[in-house]
Amino acid sequence: MFIFRRGKWDLPKGKLDPGETLEQCAVREVKEETGLHQVRLESPLLTTYHTYDESGHHILKESYWYRMKAADGQKAVPQQEEQITELRWVTHDGMGELLKNTFPSIVDVITAAF
Repeated sequence: MFIFRRGKWDLPKGKLDPGETLEQCAVREVKEETGLHQVRLESPLLTTYHTYDESGHHILKESYWYRMKAADGQKAVPQQEEQITELRWVTHDGMGELLKNTFPSIVDVITAAF
């Protein structure tokens, strides 16, 4: 599932909470950003790195990506407070247009997944 945030197609991700494992964080972030309640982590995919600016500081973010499954029949709801305005389930054949408007690290994740 892709999320649309701040003008780009992206994948759910976030920051680790204190005392949380990477796997717990991945599931929590997907649930929070998509509104899905039944999400299961399957296996690790890869680790990516990207930079961003926050409060005048240049940050290097390490992201751990996992293959996940969500139970059928769930209603997905974008997390508005994270500026997510759209969610989209996409098949491998249908993601070409979305990948034209995403980040290089997301292309790496999709490549690893398929």
